[in-house]
Formats: sequence, C-alpha cells, structure tokens
Amino acid sequence: MSYNKGPNERTLYMSHGTDRREIPQRSTQWAAKSADILAAAKLTPNQISVGSVVFAAVGAAALIWSAHTDDAIIRAVLLAAAAACIPLRLLLNMLDGMLAVEKGMSSPVGDIYNELPDRISDVLFLGAAGIATAGLVTADRVDFGVTLGFLAAILAVLTAYIRCLGAALGTGNFFDGPLAKPHRMWLLMIGVLVGIAEPWLPWSEGWALFGTLALIAVGSLLTCARRLRRVSAALRARSKDLPS
Repeated sequence: MSYNKGPNERTLYMSHGTDRREIPQRSTQWAAKSADILAAAKLTPNQISVGSVVFAAVGAAALIWSAHTDDAIIRAVLLAAAAACIPLRLLLNMLDGMLAVEKGMSSPVGDIYNELPDRISDVLFLGAAGIATAGLVTADRVDFGVTLGFLAAILAVLTAYIRCLGAALGTGNFFDGPLAKPHRMWLLMIGVLVGIAEPWLPWSEGWALFGTLALIAVGSLLTCARRLRRVSAALRARSKDLPS
C-alpha cells in the first residue's frame, strides 16, 4: 500500500495503531461470558485497565514481602499470591479490550488506559522481582539483582514504545516476540513458582527470580531489536512508493 500526504491515506495508516494482539482465549466461551458479566456490572474498559494495575501492585508487594520473611510457609504463600496476580493482570488486560471492542464501550481516552496501565504493571512486577533478590549478588555498592530487575522493566517498556512508535509512524503495531508482554509475564510466573520450591533446591533463595529476570532482560532486548528492524523495513518499503 502506498503512502501519500492526503488526509484519507494518512488516516488509514494511522488506524493501524488500533491493531490488536492475537489472543486465542479471546474467542472462548468463558472469556465472552466474563465480558458479559463485567458489562452487566456497569464496569468500563478503563476501570478494568486500572484494576489490572491493582493486581500488579498486590503482586509486587507480595514479591517484596517474600524476601523479608524468615518463615518458609509465609514466603511460599506470598510467592503463590504474586504468581496468581500475574495471570489475573493478563486476564483484565484481555477483558478491557473485549469490552471496548466487542461491547462497543470504547472511550476517547481508551488508548491511554490501554497502554499506560500495562507499562505501570510491567515496572511494578519486574522492579519488585529485582528488589526481592536484593543482597543476592553484589559488588561494592551495586546490587545486581535490583539493577537487573529495573533493567528488565526498562526494556519491557521499550518493547511497547517501539511498537507504539511504529503505529504512530503509520507502519502498524508489531507484536513480535520472542518476549512480548504475555511471554514476559508467563516466564515471570514460572520463575516465581520455582522460587516457592527453592528451600528444597540446591541453591540459595532468590536465584530463580534472578535467573528469570536475566532471561526477561535478554529476551526483551531481542524483542526490541526485532520490532525496530520491522518498523525500519516498513518505513524503507513505504519510501519507495512515494512519488519522486
């Protein structure tokens, strides 16, 4: 498709910013029923988006608290709660879009609520995971676990920034991995669940989260590179269609 400076063509390109991530669960009966229940309860997509941040905040608090208790049972309960908050956050991320699109409940500021809570949730979860490893690996005044957590958070936000940048430039939303948002969160959940078993594993508590954060950081960096390459390729291809 060629691009020119006409308003209709520009609007067409910019509309790619509303592309949706492919989520197989969105077409299931239980998802549709859940959306019906939320709509009947008069909840708006924006309220549901904010609710996802609440789950992220609860999960983040549980992660941090788990590193400050000597009771193995309390630690396991806190990590289990944090792990449960991850899919609940993703569930609300899916349902807010279903209400906005399938139920026709979108609002003028819906795009803000669709993006900003996701970024806040990423920072809360990944930053908290890093804080939960505090003291595990240090050198002088540098705590590598905490640094790794916030590095993973920054790179996670950057993946979304590049996707949104592509949409703003008219090339469309690219949801490519290898570590898009759902993959990051499922990987973090696995790391948290492995952390529950650490008292019985041959390493110190905290290494499961540390290793998980390292994987998320590397995967997010690769995701940034792949999305940026696709956006760049689309821009170059579009420039060839411009009239000379």
